[in-house]
Amino acid sequence: MTTKNTLPISEARKKIFKIAEEAQKPGNYYTFTENGRPKVVLLSAEEFESWQETLEVMREIPDLEERIKKAEKEFERGDYITLGELLAKQGYILADKGKNKYGGEKNEISTNRSKKSSKRIR
Repeated sequence: MTTKNTLPISEARKKIFKIAEEAQKPGNYYTFTENGRPKVVLLSAEEFESWQETLEVMREIPDLEERIKKAEKEFERGDYITLGELLAKQGYILADKGKNKYGGEKNEISTNRSKKSSKRIR
């Protein structure tokens, strides 16, 4: 949940330590105003870095939203391969190592690529 708090810079100055503490909570940020107009926004360093990373990804992959929608449709149609299938296609062998602590299959990927037609998953 995002909590936006707006207050004048003069009031923020008096409460800066409390505001800084509150801004550390996920989704919380403060807008400071001067003469009733937004002047600056305060948010946690972690939140700021997250926004920077998001903007960087959006610049690098401008059609990201379309790619995600396409991938979701492909998944719904069953038009995908598993990681094990992809690795096998690349010549890696997925070796069965028994059961994991949750009762599921425990597998490890061999870094030795097979030389001949032993491109199989065990």
